[in-house]
Amino acid sequence: MSKRWSKLQRDFYKLRVSGLNLQIHCRLYRMKSQRGSNDIPRYWVTLNGEIIWDYPKQFIHDERPERGPKWYPHVTDVPDISDLIREYINTPGSEVMTKKFEGDHWGLVDILRASDRRVGCRRWQELKQASEQSAAYKIIVARS
Repeated sequence: MSKRWSKLQRDFYKLRVSGLNLQIHCRLYRMKSQRGSNDIPRYWVTLNGEIIWDYPKQFIHDERPERGPKWYPHVTDVPDISDLIREYINTPGSEVMTKKFEGDHWGLVDILRASDRRVGCRRWQELKQASEQSAAYKIIVARS
């Protein structure tokens, strides 16, 4: 995963506004138990060293009726989050503000948009108003 993640992370950083101290991370933590072991992922985004988005911590108690009663976020969301980031990166700049990212269950796209150099200051107000994510708002303020 680290090689694939490093490429995804590097590609995201190419789109990030220069001078913006925003980082996106993914780490796997080995969890051992009597039943075996598995890797538990953690994704997080920092702005000026402050964690502004944290998966799974912020989402562990999310109710997801569309995923059924046995939804386990660590297992089901890991490839989805990376796939969402890749989909965003591959989206042409002219479409990033209008495209509906169906797989964004975590408010991550607004964070990506707010940090994207392809989104100019004329769109910031629109992003502030559309964003329910305080992390995206913090990024826009840092860009100002």
